[in-house]
Amino acid sequence: MNIHASIGTGGLRTDWTRDEIAALFDLPFADLMLEAQTVHRANFAANEVQLSTLLSIKTGGCPEDCGYCSQSASAETGLKAEKLMDVESVLAEARAARDAGSGRFCMGAAWRSPKDRDMPAIVEMVKGVRDMGMETCMTLGMLSADQSRQLAEAGLDYYNHNIDTSPENYANVITTRTFADRIDTLENVRAAGINVCCGGIVGMGETRSDRVGFLHALATLPHHPESVPINALVPVKGTVLGDMLADTPLAKIDEIEFVRTVAVARIVMPHSMVRLSAGRESMSDSAQALCFMAGANSIFTGDRLLTTPNAGDSKDAALFARLGVKAARPELLADA
Repeated sequence: MNIHASIGTGGLRTDWTRDEIAALFDLPFADLMLEAQTVHRANFAANEVQLSTLLSIKTGGCPEDCGYCSQSASAETGLKAEKLMDVESVLAEARAARDAGSGRFCMGAAWRSPKDRDMPAIVEMVKGVRDMGMETCMTLGMLSADQSRQLAEAGLDYYNHNIDTSPENYANVITTRTFADRIDTLENVRAAGINVCCGGIVGMGETRSDRVGFLHALATLPHHPESVPINALVPVKGTVLGDMLADTPLAKIDEIEFVRTVAVARIVMPHSMVRLSAGRESMSDSAQALCFMAGANSIFTGDRLLTTPNAGDSKDAALFARLGVKAARPELLADA
């Protein structure tokens, strides 16, 4: 196989094979970085990174058993279940995020799926954030076709629903829903006309073959996700994976392999925003710089994600200054 002919200059493909993606992972690191940067520059501004803010609007008590998640009711993390935040409190957080430079506001609720009684408040949150001129994103668990339509009518820009890992490794991470359940929600979201945000987590003790399968599943969807978050597992004591990896530290993905994953994601999904998500607080500045070089062009800002620490605005600003990177904000959707 001619890798260079397959990559081209970032042409959109949904017919990638696992062998092709595995061959990308196997490239010499410098060659892989060159290909990823070439594809990135063909599709995006070279030194711009989108800033997004993530807020937990309903924390804890989730009935799912995701092995990485501190919000699972089956985890023993001491995290207490909370009620859905009121609309005005969410909008106050969004306003602060906008004033700090964020262009996208993401809202997450620890649900298996939202209840119909929660939808009116969710709709008002979307409308309120959008009226501030920010892009909106939500992650609420599984969605029905009707719930997807309600969010679309409210003006939701993106819906996040990660596949987490490869289809083959999925049952090792989650047992309360299937990989197919994830795809069903993505199809409902796409059919409603909402942009898809879908990625996963690496560093869960998976193999490179699983990372190949994870990216293959995304890159062969009928439409690539518009946003692809790549998370590095943050091991939380009291979760299945957090406790397991605490005893097997070598299972944690190394930084070069993480950068490879970002680079391959950029190559096989050339038009997608690739977001460097959870785990940045423990990454070296050099590793983050390599991720940006590999095509990552979005990060979460602030000191906290849903329930885990984040790098922080001041640290991010200092790193951007050192790298000559600037924050990219989308055109405002409305006058603030």
